[in-house]
Amino acid sequence: MTAERRLICAIYTRKSTEEGLDQNFNSLDAQRDACENFIASQKSEGWMMARERYDDGGFSGGNMQRPGLQKLLDDVRNGMVDIIVVYKIDRLSRSLGRTGATLRSDPK
Repeated sequence: MTAERRLICAIYTRKSTEEGLDQNFNSLDAQRDACENFIASQKSEGWMMARERYDDGGFSGGNMQRPGLQKLLDDVRNGMVDIIVVYKIDRLSRSLGRTGATLRSDPK
């Protein structure tokens, strides 16, 4: 009997402005819902949602200095997150080259 592999999936959400974030259901919530549904669709692959929330409301995608993203990257480096799920890749960064360099993990 083989143990089923569990992959911890973190959802990262970002919105450039704070406009509308005070609403009961906002853009970050909509992004999160879509990502949660995707993770649920991958349950047979061992995907499980992380408890921690990684949200950056009111932060531009023009740089990587965002509190939610930095916490997420730290958790990836510390082995607490296996997969990052985003609604669209531009939620991580407006510069895909910079994102790839930042997210590259150490080969083991």
